[in-house]
Amino acid sequence: MKYYNITVNGVAYSVSVEETAAGAAPVAAAPVAAPVAPKAAPAAAPKAAAGAAGAVAVKAPMPGNILDVKVAAGASVKAGDVLVILEAMKMENEIVAPQDGTVASINVNKGDTVNSGDVLVSMN
Repeated sequence: MKYYNITVNGVAYSVSVEETAAGAAPVAAAPVAAPVAPKAAPAAAPKAAAGAAGAVAVKAPMPGNILDVKVAAGASVKAGDVLVILEAMKMENEIVAPQDGTVASINVNKGDTVNSGDVLVSMN
């Protein structure tokens, strides 16, 4: 038996894998994966100061190029509305509003290159 700790979507699991002899038929067994208590809870991302900067910062999840900006400053948006189209690895990714609110500022322009974690849009 080999034991591994695997993290999926921020939840840690302890998994055991049984080694079999070459050519041996695998034995079906019920999967056993119990959540493991996280070592340390990650600190919540600090919210930007209210005001011109906005209360919520919508950040780039990965590095890429801005293909299009779908909203304007001052626009009212609902949770799930597309704010920006980000191209990464030849795929277009829709960056959406995490909550209902108003766009306080847009920090990128069409054609800009961004890094992971860069603030794209600030919302109130």
